[in-house]
Amino acid sequence: MKININLSNEPFRRDRPWVVATAALSTVLLCTLGILTYAAVMGRDEDSEARQEVEKARRQFDVLTAERNRLNLVLTRSENAEVIERSVFLNQLLLRKGISWTRIFSDLEKVLPYNVRLIQIRPQITPNNEVYLEMVVGAQSTEPVIDMMMKLERAPEFGATHWANWLPPSQTEPLYRYRISVNYAQKL
Repeated sequence: MKININLSNEPFRRDRPWVVATAALSTVLLCTLGILTYAAVMGRDEDSEARQEVEKARRQFDVLTAERNRLNLVLTRSENAEVIERSVFLNQLLLRKGISWTRIFSDLEKVLPYNVRLIQIRPQITPNNEVYLEMVVGAQSTEPVIDMMMKLERAPEFGATHWANWLPPSQTEPLYRYRISVNYAQKL
């Protein structure tokens, strides 16, 4: 029989694996701390560069804003008002001139049935620089006009169609008259 006698004040403990694991974990954490510190220093330098770029862009914006305000003051003088009005008028004329009537009639020819007559057409330009057509068409009955509206909505050149109103035949006008509005995909 073997008797284990421990004569020390404290019993024997096996702490070596815990000490080694703690030392390894401390080494890993210390390396991670070094990497994070390096990343923070590099990030601070990058942030500093980004702040400098933002400040440079802000200064350029301020210079351009001051120039715009100075030019607006020149343009809003009473002696320049006539020139500005004429310029706006000419720009609107040029924009309207950009609408191709040949292309409008060519595209309408594809969707207009033979028994529907185009009485009036008025293109308009929306604030988004899109063309909007207001048309008055005539037909002997409603079916050809409905067929035309369905063809307009299916055609890639045209968009949503709106039927505004209609007039029955009269003594002077033997056709039913319909006012139709449609979006037109012609680019200016």
